[in-house]
Parts: sequence; C-alpha cells; structure tokens
Amino acid sequence: MLPSCCADRASRPKGGGPPRSDESEEASGQMETTSRVGAQAPAAEGGQQVPSARRTVDGYLLAPFPWYGLDEAFTGPRWLMQVGTSADGAVEHGSIGHGEEPSVRGETTEDKERFAVVVTVAASPVRRSADGTGLLEATSVSSAAWLAGVGLLSFTWPGQMDHTLRDDWLEQQTETAWVLADDLAGDDWSTLSLPVDGVPTLFHYRESEFGWVLAGSTQEGVHVGAYGRGMSAYGLGFAVIKDIAAYAQ
Repeated sequence: MLPSCCADRASRPKGGGPPRSDESEEASGQMETTSRVGAQAPAAEGGQQVPSARRTVDGYLLAPFPWYGLDEAFTGPRWLMQVGTSADGAVEHGSIGHGEEPSVRGETTEDKERFAVVVTVAASPVRRSADGTGLLEATSVSSAAWLAGVGLLSFTWPGQMDHTLRDDWLEQQTETAWVLADDLAGDDWSTLSLPVDGVPTLFHYRESEFGWVLAGSTQEGVHVGAYGRGMSAYGLGFAVIKDIAAYAQ
C-alpha cells in the first residue's frame, strides 16, 4: 500500500524529486493532490540554499494545527524553513530548523554541521478539495517519514557531480526514501521512544550515510517527522511551539 501522502505513484512529478530551484518557494513545499513533494526546496545551482531569514512566519500562522519543534532542552538557534499547502491552498505541513543552518553536503564537504529539522504534518483523511473538483490525499506517519527523508536529501545533493548525473542521483535517492516510508514495519526501520509534550512516544527511526530520519504521531492530531546530521536523535524531545510568531525576525 502506498504512503497516504502519495495517491498514485505514476502521477507524481517527473523524476519523483522536489521541485527545482526556479520554482517558487511556496510551490516547493506543496503536497499536491496526486503527487509527492519534498519538505524543503533543493539548493539552487552552485549549492546555495535560500536563506531561512528570507522566509516569513505568515504561512505558519495560517495553519489550523499546532507546530512542533524540539523541546526546551534544546537551547540553540531555531529558524523557520517553509510551509507546504494542498491544492486548495490550505497549509498541510511545514518545517522548523534547529542548530546550524545546513548547506548542501557535496562529495568533498567535511561534515561539521549539527542540525535537526522538525516536520509537522496535519493528520487529515481523504477529503474533497474546496472547489469540489478532486480529492485531497490523506496523511499518515508515512507522509511525515517521506517528507523528512526528502528533506534530508535536500541538504545532501552532490554538488560536484555533472548536472545530469546529479538529477539521476536525486531521483534514485528520492525513490528510495519513498519506498522506505511506505514500509515503516520493514527491517530498515527501528523504533525509538522520545518524549512528545512530556509523554513517551514511539517513533520509527532509521540512519543512513546522509544522516537520520524519524517519524511518529502526537496526541495533538498531527504527525511529526524529523531529520538531522551531527546531532544525535537519541537525546531529542519534541513539544508544541507556543508562539510561532516569535520566530519572525
């Protein structure tokens, strides 16, 4: 059974990966009705990521669900990334960064960055779009796992590769992330208990050469995914962000 964020494998964007850097930031975060879209936009040519400082809190304020981040035990920097919307414009998911804002890791880049990104995904059933012309996909823990997996890939793009080979690499790795998210009970995943709003919560967890990814659900009606590198997942805790507006700088 396919991840519920992905209605039809054949209908996803060609290449299966996140939109390219020439698309709008809003579009790059969309979870479309018939396709899979990444949590973060990939880097532009030359390996430059759009600075988080340029993003605003406006989209986050439109969400009808609570946003999650690392709990108060984390005292480092926190930064907005971007939100994703459904085909009818409703906010469905978004990401909050913690630690050092990562750059794209190329083949020759030494890993020194320590970061964790928390992805919040609204728990939604299959429902009709606002204009009545189609169906909006259901979301699940697999949705959070896939968005987190692709989010990690967005900072692991081999910048030294030929453009064509780089596209092939991203397509292959994105497909792998999708397959893994579809099989959370498989051998590639282990389980990890972490506090969510102070309550021990079971997460699906996996590690790779690129970093780690985890995904689970909360008692607040949202799914939480996370990914990171250089920062251990084992000591993390998650909590509702009480005032997302405070992130606006």
